[in-house]
Amino acid sequence: MTGFLSRFLRRLVLAATAGLLLLGAGAHAQSGYTQTRYPIVLVHGLFGFDSALGIDYFYGIPDALRQGGAKVYVAQVSAANSSEVRGEQLLAQVKTILAITGAGKVNLVGHSHGGPTTRYVAGAAPQLVASVTSIGGVNKGSRVADILRGVAPAGSVSETVANAAAKALVSLINLTSGGTGLPQMPTAALDSLTTAGLASFNRRFPQGLPTGCGSGAELVNGVRYYSWTGTQPLTNVLDASDGLLSVLSLVFGEANDGLVSACSSRLGKHLGDYRQNHLDEVNQLVGLRDWFSTDPVTLYRQHANRLKAQGL
Repeated sequence: MTGFLSRFLRRLVLAATAGLLLLGAGAHAQSGYTQTRYPIVLVHGLFGFDSALGIDYFYGIPDALRQGGAKVYVAQVSAANSSEVRGEQLLAQVKTILAITGAGKVNLVGHSHGGPTTRYVAGAAPQLVASVTSIGGVNKGSRVADILRGVAPAGSVSETVANAAAKALVSLINLTSGGTGLPQMPTAALDSLTTAGLASFNRRFPQGLPTGCGSGAELVNGVRYYSWTGTQPLTNVLDASDGLLSVLSLVFGEANDGLVSACSSRLGKHLGDYRQNHLDEVNQLVGLRDWFSTDPVTLYRQHANRLKAQGL
């Protein structure tokens, strides 16, 4: 009996040790899951920020990517300005990041207006960019921007009032995020996001754009292009922003995330449509989302791993 017990305990110890070794190996492998070759630069959209009052625009996403081994930087460009102005600001930050890290390129990930902003950099300096990923990107314009421009035409009293209100909002954002030194021009941002504004932009920066609503070219001038988007405006009744996005979604007449149509979001290799609205795409508000759909943070981690597999 004593011999049997001894053998049983030895086997139990060996099994437990093997299990711990496997867990350790799994944890070690997982620690490099998001370890891309080039730094990842996250770029916010309209009225965005890097971090305000301790809350990330890309809520919980930078830390999740860093925990997997990625070098992550969060850009801070004008909360409200044209794609070109924001693009030049981002280009300057990219050059700084490359100088700091010694890397040869960056992986740009832009949300909403961050889509055209990242595309500007890739078009102007493709040698500095390994990939561009557009998430809920306004790549062919937004019906909401078209309507706003229609009710507030250039030079009108309504434009003056709307511009003043937008500047007040931007001032509040900058006060809490440290972006007070950046130039702000809400009307320029609005013009950039209209269908006409993006048509003009796209004539100069057509890289990765599809002709229809499918995928575009994945590899252009050495830069890989990707996109994904949300198509469900109402995802969580506890999220105060869902009501407004649900109302705005009614102006589209096609699949959309509350601010951008699914068709407008397409760029390069399209990776999927998800049960997310425009804010869920960056895990806002503070993680309130459709709890039965894919976790937004998981999508960013999976994509970083995809970039890693591509050698990017």
